[in-house]
Amino acid sequence: MPLSDAAAWDAYIAAHPDATPFHTRAWCEAITKATGHRCHLVTARDADGALTGLLPLHHIRSPLFGQALVGSGFAVDGGILADNAAVAATLAGGAADLARSLGVPSVELRGGPLPGGAGWTREEGIYAGFARDLAADDDAELLAIPRKQRAEVRKAFESGLTVTTGRSEQDRRDHYRIYATSVRNLGTPVFHKSLFSCVIEAFGDDADILNVRNDSEVVASILSLTWRGTVMPYWGGGTADARRLRANELMYFALMRHARAKGCTRFDFGRSKLGTGPFAYKKNWGFEPQPLVYARWLAPGETARDTNPNSAKYRLQVDLWKKLPLWAANRIGPPIARGLG
Repeated sequence: MPLSDAAAWDAYIAAHPDATPFHTRAWCEAITKATGHRCHLVTARDADGALTGLLPLHHIRSPLFGQALVGSGFAVDGGILADNAAVAATLAGGAADLARSLGVPSVELRGGPLPGGAGWTREEGIYAGFARDLAADDDAELLAIPRKQRAEVRKAFESGLTVTTGRSEQDRRDHYRIYATSVRNLGTPVFHKSLFSCVIEAFGDDADILNVRNDSEVVASILSLTWRGTVMPYWGGGTADARRLRANELMYFALMRHARAKGCTRFDFGRSKLGTGPFAYKKNWGFEPQPLVYARWLAPGETARDTNPNSAKYRLQVDLWKKLPLWAANRIGPPIARGLG
C-alpha cells in the first residue's frame, strides 16, 4: 500500500484494538521527517481489497550500527498488526522479502505477534514493560505507591518545586536541554531536537511536555504521549540536582494527576532493561515488570546489529561520552543517535 493511502491506513488503525501510537501514520511520518529514514508499509488485503493487516518498517541506515528494517523506528512497541495469525504470517514473510529486495540484513520487530519460520528468532530476557491502571484521585494514587517511595513523593510535595505543562517552543527548548543533559550523563548520544518537535506536531494535543521547576529553572522534564486512555511518559530526564530535589518523584506523580485530568485511566511507565537503575526505580513505584519479547529476522550468514549501550563493546565509548562538554555532545550526538532506530 502506498504511504499516500492515508485514509485506509488511518481507518485500519482506528478500528484495530491492538493498535499502538507507533503503528500510526502520525508516528511514521514524524520519524521520517525528523530523521530521513524512509518508511515502508507492508500490508495484506482480503479479496475485496480491504486491509487485513499492516506493518510499518523504517529503513534505518548507520555507518556505525549497520542497516535494519525496524518496526517501527524509535518506538518501544508496534510490530505486526493483523486480523488473524494467518495474516500475521503473511506480513512477516513480506517483511523478510522486502529486506531481501533492499539488501538489508535484518528486520527488527518490537511488539505484536511474534513470527516463526526460517530466519526468525525471538529475543527475550532483555526488556520489561511497566504499566498499571491509574487510581481515582491523588490520595488513592499515593496509597498505590509502596511505602518507601510514597515517602519520597510526599517530601517532593514539600520541596517548593512547581509544575507546568505545555507544547510551546519554550517548553520544547527546556525539555531538550534537560533531556540532552540527562542522556549525556548516561553516556548515550542525544537525538536531534527536531525529532521531539515533529512528534509533538504530529500528535497534537495527544503529546505534551511536563516541566518541573526549582524557582524559575527547569530541573526535570518529560515528553508524553496519550493513546486510548493511556499516558506514556516517553522522553524525559533531569539535571544533576533533580535527584536531590526529588524532582523526578514530583514529575511522575504530577504526570499521573495531569493524565487523570485529561481522562486517562492507565499509566504506561515504558520499558527498561533488566538489572538497570530505571528497572528498579519503576518497581519501587509499585509497577510489576512484564517481560517483553521481540522478534528479529536475519539474512543467512548475517549477525544482529548491536545498539545496546550496556554492551561490553561500547563500554569505553560510554565512559568517554559522559565526559564530553554538553555543547559537544549535542553537536556530535544526533548523527550517531539517528542510526539507533
